[in-house]
Amino acid sequence: MNSEQDEGEEPTTDYRPLLMVGFNRRFAPQIQKIKSLLEAVQEPKSFIMTMNAGAIPADHWTQDPAVGGGRIIGEACHFIDLMRFLAGSGIVSMQGRCMGDAPGVAVVQDKASIVLGFADGSFGTIHYLANGHASFPKERVEVFCAGRVLQLDNFRRLKGFGWPGFRKMNLWRQDKGQKECVANFVRAVEQGGPAPIAAEEIFEVAGVSVRAAEVVGGQ
Repeated sequence: MNSEQDEGEEPTTDYRPLLMVGFNRRFAPQIQKIKSLLEAVQEPKSFIMTMNAGAIPADHWTQDPAVGGGRIIGEACHFIDLMRFLAGSGIVSMQGRCMGDAPGVAVVQDKASIVLGFADGSFGTIHYLANGHASFPKERVEVFCAGRVLQLDNFRRLKGFGWPGFRKMNLWRQDKGQKECVANFVRAVEQGGPAPIAAEEIFEVAGVSVRAAEVVGGQ
């Protein structure tokens, strides 16, 4: 209570809560570069995101929908958010498909594709696959637009094809944006906002992730 505030009077502090989740990939330096390049393109974009996720045993807690939520909600959500960030437009449609039941395959929901449509006409496919080999890149992001292509491998090597003035951006070590994600949130708290990720986008991505898991899991 300040000296000018009467006893029993409600505090006048303007408190604005900040909501934050760990969607760190949008803060990665190479993703920021991709975003800056795409901002100059007015036409819709096409995205392909391939996750060589690796196998996790069927009895692992992450595979349990009641405990870990499954790998679509727990992991593929990061790439739904990443695509939403790069598109810069609301998600208007979602389709999903996982591998069909097969002898010897204990889990099929972690071998799936999710297709997103955006309000500006952009679309993209997330291939979340747990049946690949470790020697293949773990995460690959590709963007096709305006007769040009951007390709990012493992958050280390970014290549541009047909981009005037840009050919590549390589890092000495992988950077998925974890530190910058935290730093942005700390700055927002210190400065009183705004939140690094708009709450509307967080809820949008969360809702799409849940629906994707339901569609994939319901097959």
